[in-house]
Amino acid sequence: MSEDAPRTDQGAADEARDAPAAPTSSTTPRVQTSTTEIDSTIIHPGSVRINVKGAFIVDQDSASPSGTPASRPSYGTKDIRLPYHTAVVSHIAVDIGGTLAKLVYFSREPYSREPGGRLNFINFETNRIDDCIEFMNQLKMKQQTLNGSKPEELCVIATGGGAYKFYDRIRDVLGVDVLREDEMECLIIGLDFFITEIPREVFTYSETHLMRFEDQRSDIYPYLLVNIGSGVSMIKVSGPRAYERVGGTSLGGGTLWGLLSLLTGAGSFDEMLDLAERGNNAKVDMLVGDIYGTDYGKIGLKSSTIASSFGKVFRIKQEAEKGTECQSTDPTSVDDRPPPAADSPAAPFSSADVSRSLLYAISNNIGQIAYLQSEKHSLSTIYFGGSFIRGHRQTMNTLSYAIKFWSKGEKKAYFLRHEGYLGAVGAFLKRQPRNWGRRGSFEEGVGLGTEARAEAGSRAGAEE
Repeated sequence: MSEDAPRTDQGAADEARDAPAAPTSSTTPRVQTSTTEIDSTIIHPGSVRINVKGAFIVDQDSASPSGTPASRPSYGTKDIRLPYHTAVVSHIAVDIGGTLAKLVYFSREPYSREPGGRLNFINFETNRIDDCIEFMNQLKMKQQTLNGSKPEELCVIATGGGAYKFYDRIRDVLGVDVLREDEMECLIIGLDFFITEIPREVFTYSETHLMRFEDQRSDIYPYLLVNIGSGVSMIKVSGPRAYERVGGTSLGGGTLWGLLSLLTGAGSFDEMLDLAERGNNAKVDMLVGDIYGTDYGKIGLKSSTIASSFGKVFRIKQEAEKGTECQSTDPTSVDDRPPPAADSPAAPFSSADVSRSLLYAISNNIGQIAYLQSEKHSLSTIYFGGSFIRGHRQTMNTLSYAIKFWSKGEKKAYFLRHEGYLGAVGAFLKRQPRNWGRRGSFEEGVGLGTEARAEAGSRAGAEE
């Protein structure tokens, strides 16, 4: 499975075939940034139109800027190539949540004659925020090479709770301006950008069809965003910057991480997802088939449907302990002996089984609440974002199945390949002037119609 999103080898081949080819030095000379552009960016940090013409998602390769720390997370997110953007970008953005800090920054191709550059994505565990700040400091020192501006001209755009908690630390270490942006607004701006501007970003997922990419859309409102981080927020979005948090749950990624830290030997979230990939929840969960011996077709429940999460654990452990009591010659009282560890030979289930069961329990809960909120607010489109998902097949399949089951097939769950970076990208884009890009997607107030968007895009392209 790809670290970014589940794909088959054929899917990867299709992506490589369908993605626009990057301009080469033999056909397109490198476009130099003008002095006027540099001066404007220095005077107004981050005030630059991002040219998204021809944008596409690329594989990580040697053209990516150097300086990535050795401790870079194992779960990577693919860069977005912007082949026609040549203006200076003198800011970076960071979304600091309770569990992860997500960083987005623009860089040129320093050792290539190809024009343009790319948006880069990296995350750090929040309890290692100093590593994140040090990485930002490395970016600051390399600003001249990466973006054509001086290190002291860097500006940091921060969002999330950590933008307040770590504000002084970031400012003191980097010695640059740190601007804080509203978390919810950044989430919406980031999602709107991915939906409307980036090809092959939004997709649906199921066990039978795996990934199916959705075409970019301009008529995107209204929709429900289910952002799954440490906790879960559900946001009704009616238009550009018109949103309302309508619900959520405290049972999110932080819950999974915390409980599996207690129940398994996994040391990171990625290890927990790897365990869940290998586990068999039927050893832990009580299924409909365990109760009926077959499907319960009258109300549409398959025999494999979970009737009770962790419903088998108590009975199975009791039976295992009784068996140990009968076979043991140890004079120690049974009450004084701890139960067998999950991964011991005597255990009836493993840490992987426990991980998969808990992942299903949390994902099913989120999926059902999301459906109920979409019904309450008459929303037919549901996007799932946040670092909890991380392109994990079981998570996406469970959320997709929940939406399909409860809506009787009338609604779908939509996912994004950069699902964990909505807030960071939104913060990055907050520094843009009005009517940037092809469609002018982030106009203040009401959204633009199709013709107006096309006209705005033409003007932006001419200005670039």
